[in-house]
Amino acid sequence: MCELYVKADPILYESRTRSLRIRGVVTTLRLENQFWDILSEIADGDGMSTNQLITKLYEEVMDYRGEVVNFASFLRVSCMRYLSQGRAVTPVPRASTVVPMTAHA
Repeated sequence: MCELYVKADPILYESRTRSLRIRGVVTTLRLENQFWDILSEIADGDGMSTNQLITKLYEEVMDYRGEVVNFASFLRVSCMRYLSQGRAVTPVPRASTVVPMTAHA
């Protein structure tokens, strides 16, 4: 079982930082490449850019909760909830990733 996880391409868990403007404030987010790819997939499905999606998520969680203690963790959990709902489409290789290896039966 662990072979499936340990053979993941290291580029998937390499972190990347992006700067974006949320509510007029420039901020940086550091996430692993795989999460950036999932956010991009969600954004594409909703007809927006990744930055637009992240801004919308921030605004909605602030409206609902009033605060976000760890926004990067919130985004990771959002990605996992998206995947757990089976909404993910067939993975498309992106410039930042290599196609993941398939598991052996």
